[in-house]
Amino acid sequence: MTAEPRLTAAEKARVAWYVGRMCKRQLAGDNVHQADLQRKVERVIDGARKREEKSK
Repeated sequence: MTAEPRLTAAEKARVAWYVGRMCKRQLAGDNVHQADLQRKVERVIDGARKREEKSK
């Protein structure tokens, strides 16, 4: 497993927004689909990894 990348302020804000939306959906019920938001968070983290690799 690779180490988690350092996130920029914009990336942190996007992840926080998506996590907040996931929490809101969780309040709606246990059977609510959240995979789309989880993919978006992973996409932000993958982009941060690529950015760190480029800067090396």
